[in-house]
Amino acid sequence: MANPRVLISDSMSSQAVTVFEERGVEVVQSAKLSVEELMDIIGDFDGLAIRSATKVTPELLEKAKRLKVVGRAGIGVDNVDVPACTGGGVVVMNTPFGNAITTAEHAIAMMLSLARHIPQASQSTHEGKWEKSKYMGMEVTGKHLGIIGAGNIGSIVAQKALGLGLHVLAYDPFLTEERANDLGVTKLDLDDLLARSDIISLHVPKTPDTANIINATALNKMKKGSLLINCARGGLVDELALKVALDSGHVRGAALDVFEVEPAKENALFGMPNVICTPHLGASTSEAQEKVAVQVAEQMSNYLLTGAITNALNAPNLSAEEARQLKPYLSLADQLGSFVGQLTSDPIKKMVITYSGDVAAHNTDPLTTEVLKSLLSHHSATVNSVNAREIARERNISVTDAKHDGKDEYQCRITVEVETENKQRAIAGTLIGNKPRVIDVKGISLESELGEHMLYFTNDDTPGVIGAIGTAAGDKGINIANLHLGRHSDKPSAIALLEVDGVVSTEDLEALRAIPSINDVQYLHFPSN
Repeated sequence: MANPRVLISDSMSSQAVTVFEERGVEVVQSAKLSVEELMDIIGDFDGLAIRSATKVTPELLEKAKRLKVVGRAGIGVDNVDVPACTGGGVVVMNTPFGNAITTAEHAIAMMLSLARHIPQASQSTHEGKWEKSKYMGMEVTGKHLGIIGAGNIGSIVAQKALGLGLHVLAYDPFLTEERANDLGVTKLDLDDLLARSDIISLHVPKTPDTANIINATALNKMKKGSLLINCARGGLVDELALKVALDSGHVRGAALDVFEVEPAKENALFGMPNVICTPHLGASTSEAQEKVAVQVAEQMSNYLLTGAITNALNAPNLSAEEARQLKPYLSLADQLGSFVGQLTSDPIKKMVITYSGDVAAHNTDPLTTEVLKSLLSHHSATVNSVNAREIARERNISVTDAKHDGKDEYQCRITVEVETENKQRAIAGTLIGNKPRVIDVKGISLESELGEHMLYFTNDDTPGVIGAIGTAAGDKGINIANLHLGRHSDKPSAIALLEVDGVVSTEDLEALRAIPSINDVQYLHFPSN
């Protein structure tokens, strides 16, 4: 099998190349490709490593037939169409921790620069002026810093601000009281934070809920004479409303590292004496750039080589060790999903997966996804482990899973139940010697491995059926490798699973269905891994 290939299409630390090469991933670095050039070559790569310049669009993805993963060396993925990637089965990863310290430090630097007019005073002094009284500053010790967004970066800002003697207030819908206590911050709702803060610093992603979170209404609620800092994302602040608040003096000053439109060559806030602007420098330290480059290379390599998923925005995280431990269970989940998918032609309304025994102790999210992927693959040509859940949502399939810790005759059991408009179907499997086995089909117990070519019979439980199947199969040149039987405990019905040597034609299936007491026969295909 050829080594996976990765394209680095933005400027990135050479350490990324080193990591890829040491892991056995072929890497090409070309940071000056035009959109057309990128679209011409992207079809040759399994991975795309980017920063903020490359735009991952539906048009690019249409050309990227081999692409499995996009890795963003940094936090923001505004330049990546994540839903389009999900629809195309491409994992999107970022590196949320690599530049957290650097970005937090920049926010603190902006706060102190704003409080003490450092950029303006420096420029004035360079010009030969000595305007000491003009640049009277504000002491931050004892002031209230309001942090909007207490995640990774926000919590680091809080820690550093507490060390400077500030009182830290925090607004974050996901912040618990316990976590707030651990951080040493006071949790408030947004309106209270705006009203009580002397300084406000933004540390949230841009989403429909946070876009223009600091608008005219929010600015009017802020304490008169307060300071505003945004080192998070452009579009969190209504820039025209901020200009009005600055002109009126309601907001004393603002420090912005990010803007609604970038690169920001023109902006309504440029030239204002009480505004500090930097060109998106939050993550711009050599240490941070090396960290995120190394991290994205490690994450992408792990995924391409082992299936491990870290810091993904559109797929469950799965460590390399988890991937190793789950490998036999994933094979079982794949076979169970495929079995049900091949037998179910009606639209599925509901799927329930139950995990019992030792499998329940593992991270079962990837197993549920694997069942769903294998089931849907018989009804959609584009489904994979990344987009399976999204496709299920689009088709209004309810997917639930549960863990059962009760006793079972098998060490592990995975049960898949599906419901359509007309019927319900259930199948269960286990691992024996780390090999998948089917152990129950629609309430009938049997124990069978699934070979590449299988015949599934449902029949009346009457004498002579098995002999008739053998005779008819022989007449059609169908060689039976293995035969597994099961019968219902309280109904005159039975099933049989036959492993055969090759594909069974539609004509031969019709001949088998014509056998007396046979209700149905289905050919099932389970490609060998």
